[in-house]
Amino acid sequence: MQTVSQLLKVKGNQIFSVAPQDSVLRAIEIMATRHVGALLVMTEGTLLGIISERDYARKVILKNRSSHDTPVSDIMSSPAVSVTPEDTVHHCMQLMTEGRFRHLPVVRAGRVVGMLSIGDLVKAVIEEQSQHIEQLERYIAG
Repeated sequence: MQTVSQLLKVKGNQIFSVAPQDSVLRAIEIMATRHVGALLVMTEGTLLGIISERDYARKVILKNRSSHDTPVSDIMSSPAVSVTPEDTVHHCMQLMTEGRFRHLPVVRAGRVVGMLSIGDLVKAVIEEQSQHIEQLERYIAG
């Protein structure tokens, strides 16, 4: 089973973040320009939480709040569930499924080193299954 570290080597470890005092509007603008569904909420390199499009929809739009006047800290999910580079893709999928969330920060020694989405994990699982199928087909044919 592939580890988070192996997955990040292929995917890359770029992260996007906002500060807790930033407006929700600013966070949504960053998500839109970066084509991501969630941002880390950080202060001086410390992970405080995570804000997602789902948080925005449920905690701002449905409650008729102002995106411009609402700080990220009011709607972020905190503490953020995270994994380490040594965790497996299977473990990440299990956490996301049980917790019903789609983004997972990767933390090593208190420092964020990457971010995974459910799409990253699904892609990794599909690739791994394809490799197993190919191996089995070669074994059967051989």
